[in-house]
Amino acid sequence: MVMTSRTATLIGFLAILLWSTLALFTAMSGRVPPFQLVGMTFVIGGLLILAVAAVRGQLARIRPTPASFALGLYGPFGDTAIYYAALKTAPAAEANLIHYLWPLLIVLFAALLPGGKLKLRHLVGALIGLAATGLLISGGIEGGGLALGHVLAAIGAFIWASYSVVSRRFANVPSESLCITMLGCAVPAFACHLAFETTIWSLTWVEWGGVLGLGLGSIGLAFVVWDIGMKQGDVALLGVASYAAPVLSTIVLVLAGYTQPSWLLAVSCVLIVVGALVASWERSKA
Repeated sequence: MVMTSRTATLIGFLAILLWSTLALFTAMSGRVPPFQLVGMTFVIGGLLILAVAAVRGQLARIRPTPASFALGLYGPFGDTAIYYAALKTAPAAEANLIHYLWPLLIVLFAALLPGGKLKLRHLVGALIGLAATGLLISGGIEGGGLALGHVLAAIGAFIWASYSVVSRRFANVPSESLCITMLGCAVPAFACHLAFETTIWSLTWVEWGGVLGLGLGSIGLAFVVWDIGMKQGDVALLGVASYAAPVLSTIVLVLAGYTQPSWLLAVSCVLIVVGALVASWERSKA
């Protein structure tokens, strides 16, 4: 059965919802060192995808091509590792703001795809989303000059956006193959962990909950549904919709008691809705 672009786009939206739990589960993971966390969650995510493929009798689809495997190492591992490094070398709020340029970059890069066309509604919607993201975290912006972390965050944004868009050229590679790619990503993650960090296995149940939540949802399932959306859905619209992730993430943190509600959150939510309406206006009229 051939999947329609609309269905693939809706599946891609699920990744955005899953990423709204990223901050909560990361906070729950507590003392787990960054590279250890990357390795653990990638192993869990890879095994999840492998198990689902086995249950569905689709193990023949788990083999990536050398090029798609290399792209996976470039994207998921490269962006995650650089993002953690950015948070360690620049104020977190500033690094987050710069890194969340990736949805806007996806919208712009989508015009470079075969048959792609950058429409004004996509660009305006993306810019409104960028304004919402900036407003949401503006309370945490600190003064100071350009730090290494700022540059790393920008590189991370470019890596994830380019990975997402280039995935379109691998539409013939089954998304199930991400299980091998993710397990492969765990190897350099654990190598960096052993080289730079101290291993911690005596975790609390809350920390294990965070690790499992990341591995099963924000990393495992999210990467697969995002891959489907990028390969078969509306790339530009998904890029615009991705600006909902930081807003939804903050709402989850508020509900979980990790942060307090504010007028910035409310205004950001309104801007996200406006941006999404602008980006999809022609579609809704059709």
